[in-house]
Amino acid sequence: MTQIFIDRFIVPQNAKAEFIQRMTINRNFIKDLPGFIRDEAYERTDEEGNLICITIAVWENEAAIKNAKELVQAEYKKEGFNMPAMLERLGIKMERGLYEPRG
Repeated sequence: MTQIFIDRFIVPQNAKAEFIQRMTINRNFIKDLPGFIRDEAYERTDEEGNLICITIAVWENEAAIKNAKELVQAEYKKEGFNMPAMLERLGIKMERGLYEPRG
C-alpha cells in the first residue's frame, strides 16, 4: 500500500533562503530512490511573515520509505549535514507524519 510522508514546516522569514535551498537538495535526492512515486511542495506566508511549507512524498510501500530514510541519513552523514541542528539554529518548527490513502 502506498505511503505518504508529509512534513509541515514553519520557517521564520530570515531562514527562508537557507530552508528552500536545503529542501531543494532533499527533494532532488529522493527522486532517484527506489520506490519513490512523486512529491509535491506547497507554501504560503502567514500574517507574521513566516513561511508555512508542506512537503508530500509518495512512496510505493513501507519498505520503500524505510529504505529511503536510511539512504537520506547516510547522505546527510556523507555531507556532514545535521537536520535537527539546522532546524534549531534557524528556529524552524517541523511536524512530520506518515499517512495512508483513504479509500
